[in-house]
Amino acid sequence: MAETTPSTLKSHLVQRLREAILAGEYKPGDRLNESLIARELKISRIPVREALFQLQESGLVMNHERRGMFVTLLSKEDVQKINSVRIILETEALKLARARMTPELETALCAQVNKIESWNGTEGTVAGAAALDLEFHRTLWAASGNDCLVRVLDSLATVLFAHKTLEHVSHELRKWRLNHHRALLDVVLSPRELDIQEAVVMHLRMAYPEPERFSSIATPASNLPEPARRERRAMVKFQAPVVPPRENNRGIGRRRQRANSVTRIGQSTPVDAPGSL
Repeated sequence: MAETTPSTLKSHLVQRLREAILAGEYKPGDRLNESLIARELKISRIPVREALFQLQESGLVMNHERRGMFVTLLSKEDVQKINSVRIILETEALKLARARMTPELETALCAQVNKIESWNGTEGTVAGAAALDLEFHRTLWAASGNDCLVRVLDSLATVLFAHKTLEHVSHELRKWRLNHHRALLDVVLSPRELDIQEAVVMHLRMAYPEPERFSSIATPASNLPEPARRERRAMVKFQAPVVPPRENNRGIGRRRQRANSVTRIGQSTPVDAPGSL
């Protein structure tokens, strides 16, 4: 009979390893050596293996064949390719959700956005923020009524959300990004049939540079006239800002681009708190 691990021990290990990953003790791309972790914790390898498999399901860990488990690490192109597919599928899901919208669903979505906007970076956890974000999107996807579409989007989003959770950014930037969910919901709920695909692209641009790059809606800059190229360059600068708008002494909102205020994935120096949605 195969040996099983008590659920309390596995839950404890999952929580401990998740916290270590989010705190930066294990960085993106680091190997999670099953034997070494078991020796450090003075336990057998079986509960460690089960905990790592559960973290893999949540997207924080990736299993490389014949190499072992590693903390999730995606390249810039990996992220853009995932988002390029996500744009197409999420647009369809949101169009279907709009057509199937009910007062009860609208109330539930508005309540979720309120919870997202009330997240406090000094008290709420990074994982908690990611969970609120993903829950909102999953509710919209489920409203499409297409289970296959939901499963595909969920498989794409799980590793993508985990990847962004591991990014080291300030609490201010994380909260600023979270606060853009209401704009997406407003487009879905609007009676004016606003462009959902454009709203999805703009929503993703809050956190990712050129999320549409590998999709058919991306036009190569070399094919654009010069005025459009200038607009594209300005848009790229606008996307995924490193610092949210601040108020100056006169109360006028300003965007400050401070590249040094954010630690990118793969760098070792944390800033404020790990993670970004």
